[in-house]
Amino acid sequence: MKPHHAQVCVVVIGYNDATHVTDAVRSALAQGPAVREVLAVDDRSTDGSADLLDRLAAAEPRLRVIHRPDNSGGCGSPRNDGIDAARAPYVMFLDSDDVLPPGAVDALLAAALEQRTQVTAGLCVRRELPSGREIPWERELYARPALIDHPSRRPRLVHDTLCVNKLYRTDFLHEHGIRFPEGRHPYEDFVFTARVLAAGPRIALIPATVYVWHVRRTAARLSLSLDRADVDNWRARTAANRAAYEILLGAGEQRLARATHAKFLDHELRMYTRELELRGAEYRRAWWDLTRAYLSTFDTSDLTVNPTAPGRLIARVVLASPEPRDLARLTELAARPARLRPPYARAADSTPIWSHDLPHVTLDHLLLRPVHELPAAVDAELRPRARAARLRLRLHDMYGLYGRIAKAGPAVADVEFVHREEGRRVGLGRQVALVPDPDPAPDRATWSAETPVELSALGRGTWDLRLTLRFRDGSSRHVTAHAIAGPGLLRRRVILDARHGVLLVHPYRTRAGSLAVHLAPGWRGMTEVAHRRLRRLVH
Repeated sequence: MKPHHAQVCVVVIGYNDATHVTDAVRSALAQGPAVREVLAVDDRSTDGSADLLDRLAAAEPRLRVIHRPDNSGGCGSPRNDGIDAARAPYVMFLDSDDVLPPGAVDALLAAALEQRTQVTAGLCVRRELPSGREIPWERELYARPALIDHPSRRPRLVHDTLCVNKLYRTDFLHEHGIRFPEGRHPYEDFVFTARVLAAGPRIALIPATVYVWHVRRTAARLSLSLDRADVDNWRARTAANRAAYEILLGAGEQRLARATHAKFLDHELRMYTRELELRGAEYRRAWWDLTRAYLSTFDTSDLTVNPTAPGRLIARVVLASPEPRDLARLTELAARPARLRPPYARAADSTPIWSHDLPHVTLDHLLLRPVHELPAAVDAELRPRARAARLRLRLHDMYGLYGRIAKAGPAVADVEFVHREEGRRVGLGRQVALVPDPDPAPDRATWSAETPVELSALGRGTWDLRLTLRFRDGSSRHVTAHAIAGPGLLRRRVILDARHGVLLVHPYRTRAGSLAVHLAPGWRGMTEVAHRRLRRLVH
């Protein structure tokens, strides 16, 4: 037997997922002889999943099924059952609605054996279904192979809270008593990952794709990461982050603990802030109170290091106000890239501030940031027409805060549209001049631009507007644009089109307030859109 063979146990967990669990199990078995066994842990399903797994196991000697006597209500207990039952030197985890791509186990195991690591991790991709679009998870962390002697040498590791894209030494987990939280414990992998990092393992990172995370946004039962409409989701997420921080701090890993707070500010806080305007008043009130309570446990230094970074600035506004406020501006600030939109304010000594109501939330650190890092605010409106749509842009510059934008000299903007599913980019093939407005507002200078856009050349699908602002001093800034919601702007229109006959055009505002446009060419395209809308309404 070759040394690489029969060394890995893949633990597949599932509950009422008969539609997908066989694909998950087969993807694990298809990894080849490196997999000694596949443990399928059924969490007391009622949809026939258990019987389906038993039939598979009868024909596959490497598959063993564990039937839990009671439903645990979460993912942690079934995974712990798998850890306890694993007979192989290495263990990894797979959810019933995801798959392992070919070669994943071989790639992880080869690196683990060569580098003699307790943990080996690879790239996970989020695959949007049914489109098939793939988005890498923590791409930069897995851009190149790396050997990390101790997690504190790479604080960015705390950003990858997934447990499924990693291969663990089974004896390492047992030796340190590393387990998942039992029962219903949303975001249990946050806690598990913190426990792993707190044990100080030697870690190998590989750039190979080792896990495919299926994202089904129209599923009857949404996954936890997608089901964020109830404030209990936010309560669970903040609790999991708090637990991870305390685990790392208790292990003496101050650097990793602080990185956990930084991750929360830059990732979770911004993601949920972008959705606040979609929620009702009761949700917003509860979210605001929960967030203030959690942020009050942060050290001052967590917020004062780079205090105008978008997540930290959002946190400072939330802490400064007992009531939800300025949600539209916070939504724009939470966008990627961030946008700081008007109105602008200054204190009596000309210090830039968030608003006159919150004078203690100062923005003076923005004065020190280079132009290419400023949260430049651009407004955009798209007016569809029969021949070519008209795109209008307006760049804002707050007096006393961004004066360097005026000094840098806005010159032109590169305009392109990015296909959301395919990632394909289509530019205008020309630059658009930014012209100073002759009558700016009293608190800011503005520059405007206007250009025709041939929408029919883009093709079917959803397209996001992307801009690159170029300045006369040689600097540049990549931005998105705030969608103006003036009369008749953000609504569906059917226009005559020489290429397709008709073209359904729908400019709209994304959750982050950015301008995007959905296009459906031809009568067939319009019919498909109508059917999709009907299915969403029924769902």
